[in-house]
Amino acid sequence: MKRVLLLSTVHPSADPRIMYKIAPSLQSYYEVFCALPGVRGGLRKNLHLIRLPKFGRLLPRILLAHPIALLKCLPLRPDIVHIFVPELIPLALLFQWAGAKVVYEVQENLFKKFAIKRYNNNLVFKTLFRFFDKLARRKFHCIFTDNAYLNEYHELARPFAVIHNYVSLPVIDSLSPAGIRGRGPELFYLGVVSMERCLDTMINALALLKKSYPDCHLHLFGPMRVDKEELGAIAYYGQVMNNITFHGYTDQQVALKYASQAIAGIALLKPVADYPDSFPTKMFEYMALKLPVITSDFPLYKRIVEDSGSGYCISPYDPEALHNALQCCISENALRSQMGNNGRKASETCYNWASEEAKLLSFYNDILHS
Repeated sequence: MKRVLLLSTVHPSADPRIMYKIAPSLQSYYEVFCALPGVRGGLRKNLHLIRLPKFGRLLPRILLAHPIALLKCLPLRPDIVHIFVPELIPLALLFQWAGAKVVYEVQENLFKKFAIKRYNNNLVFKTLFRFFDKLARRKFHCIFTDNAYLNEYHELARPFAVIHNYVSLPVIDSLSPAGIRGRGPELFYLGVVSMERCLDTMINALALLKKSYPDCHLHLFGPMRVDKEELGAIAYYGQVMNNITFHGYTDQQVALKYASQAIAGIALLKPVADYPDSFPTKMFEYMALKLPVITSDFPLYKRIVEDSGSGYCISPYDPEALHNALQCCISENALRSQMGNNGRKASETCYNWASEEAKLLSFYNDILHS
């Protein structure tokens, strides 16, 4: 059986795309090894897990995590090495030299994202990224998680595939146990917590909502990209700080307990970096969970949410518009239920992992026979 190595020095051990979608899709056809920071080593459901050290900064990862990844994984002699971050391109070249086929997955447009990155963003890192990214276009097969990335990656020497990060319905359903109900209306957010992702808009809308629903609560699941000074500077944070829980990064198995009792899922992003051109994965997860979606009024998003009747598209800068959408979700039960059902139907017919899995398996097969 051919061997596949899924390799990242950045993604968490419970990353939904790697652990709940790609790895399970490959397991029936390949011997799969998954090397991630913090993952418990060993064998789990026919998946070989390889623990890598975890570092937030790029330089320690290059100096410490990369050599360990090479020492642990190169002896496996994988037939395909699938990398998920550009910093691993130099390692992937070594695997390719040893005989492996390499898949370079592009999950964000860093050419645009550098403008809002808070760290790993100096000139040296930017220059190295551009050099190795250009090399990867010539040497590797590429997977893109959004069609918009092809506007940047239009000079590729080898075949590529666009494999969207749509939701795996069986996984979502299996990870959606009985919910945790609060005293008031529950609001749900899953993703990086940052100003670019409308933390200020959510907090100020929550302050408006609290006037009618004093026990309303906002649950934020994801890594924090906001410091205490920025948080304190948000106009109404002091009024609603007790109505917010910052859970930090959390496995979906835990987070979705809260989602199942929420009245809406928020997926607001400001028009910066590559956000207007690429889908937030949480939007599809909310739809699968039958949560009304409240997202930004970008044309790309409106074609999904408004056309399917699964939620609201509003200005990411307008707390009052967010408040009004939340108010409707709370007070109009029939409408909320209809939007939830519409979102689930759209997930089942269009935006689910089953179609993407077929593309992934076909792409792997083509690579191995090229």
